[in-house]
Amino acid sequence: MPDRNIAVLIVDDQPLMSGALKVLVENAPNMHCVGIAANGAEALEACQATHPDVVLMDMQMPVMGGVEATARISAEFPETSVLAITTFTSEPYLVPALRAGAGGYLLKDAEPETIVSAIRSVHRGESVLSPAVTRKLLSSIEDDRPVGNGARPGDPDGSELTPRELDVLRLLARGRSNTEIAEELHISESTVKANLTKIMDKLEVRDRVQAIIRAAQLGLVTLSLD
Repeated sequence: MPDRNIAVLIVDDQPLMSGALKVLVENAPNMHCVGIAANGAEALEACQATHPDVVLMDMQMPVMGGVEATARISAEFPETSVLAITTFTSEPYLVPALRAGAGGYLLKDAEPETIVSAIRSVHRGESVLSPAVTRKLLSSIEDDRPVGNGARPGDPDGSELTPRELDVLRLLARGRSNTEIAEELHISESTVKANLTKIMDKLEVRDRVQAIIRAAQLGLVTLSLD
């Protein structure tokens, strides 16, 4: 997906922060702010009105918090990507946000160029996760994974994945970037992207973060891989 005219919705209950993020977005090439919402309920209304490409989502807000809003947006506006941006690094916010559908998780004190780059990445369907964040996500899933992985008859179980796709998936779950996966498997980045697309189709998920989550639930990736 080309990085052209990316429409960004900013969701934050602190006017100073939302104002600063708006300036950052408006000054980035091929990117513009389509609105500001002060809570999750307003974010849903704004998504209905503006259909943003990316939502910058704060986590702790009144009326409706970021986790619930992320889940609702992911379900109701599948073409919109959510990037969580918050002051919290603890699991009560981090893991639920990712499991709700966020394509990445950033701290508000991240460098401006890091935030802009993350917006572009989630817009392209890429995940924005550090290896440490990925570990926390996998750990949370392993702790509550039901016996038999909880799959229902007819749900994808990973059996259709090829050995190469499993290799790509397992490296993705270690927090590797496309470039790093390509280097480790001695394949091109375009081949990595093609494999990731097939993985998401076979697991019936919308993005790479959800692919990691589904793979962990199925027992295809584990913390022991590190």
